[in-house]
Amino acid sequence: MYQAINSALDLVLNKDPNSVVFGEDVGFGGVFRCTMGLRDRYGKDRVFNTPLCEQGIVGFGIGLAVAGTTAIAEIQFADYMYPAFDQLVNEAAKYRYRSGNLFDCGKLTVRTPCSAVGHGALYHSQSPESFYAHSPGLKIVMPRSAYKSKGLLLSCVRDPNPCIFFEPKIMYRIAVDEVPDDDYELPLGKADVLVKGRDITLIGWGTQVHVLLEVAEMAQKEYGISCEIIDLVTILPWDKQTVTNSVKKTGRAIVSHEAPLTGGFGAEITASIQVISLVY
Repeated sequence: MYQAINSALDLVLNKDPNSVVFGEDVGFGGVFRCTMGLRDRYGKDRVFNTPLCEQGIVGFGIGLAVAGTTAIAEIQFADYMYPAFDQLVNEAAKYRYRSGNLFDCGKLTVRTPCSAVGHGALYHSQSPESFYAHSPGLKIVMPRSAYKSKGLLLSCVRDPNPCIFFEPKIMYRIAVDEVPDDDYELPLGKADVLVKGRDITLIGWGTQVHVLLEVAEMAQKEYGISCEIIDLVTILPWDKQTVTNSVKKTGRAIVSHEAPLTGGFGAEITASIQVISLVY
């Protein structure tokens, strides 16, 4: 996955001379090596380190995007995005609306590693996607694989809205799949039905998709339960139609995520499913 992300960034920097990549240690390749080699290829004016100041990184990115630059910011860990919350929610997300469509910062993409990795404890294991899902004007993405990472990241960079791209850090070197060298984009707001089933719908995103695939295999083997598995792909906007169509077919659903139970995005999904169940 980390190589696929590097390939996507390389394509953007190569094709768009007005693009820049910046964040803590990105000039050296970053903690997870996603930006490795990019400064050598494109120079320190386009791939550069920033101070350890998340609010400053995002604020700087907003300024660049408003001025027309394609800004790709990296927050080193999602756990440390909170100082930039005001910039993301009150500035980036609302820029177009509050200016009456005169200005926007749609050329801003914020990349950040998230979720558990087996160590890291309280400050390197958080999944804060639901915080940002409350804010209209942002798009929020969390890929499950290398192939999805490259195509979705390219879509985010070129989308006319500011995007937050959450990267499950445990998948950087575990998610190994075929990724084209060529440029390609994958749709935002469209869920993937990975496995067809009849008895229950399992819904997840990021690392949890792989957990659900294992669970479905066990359920089928041990109990004969047929599970339909959906990767939500994007948290905002989320593909309500695909989810509800599946649950109407199976009649049951389980949502699995790594975010806090209280106010996690699973609550939004289950609430929507309950409304649909009342209708049907």
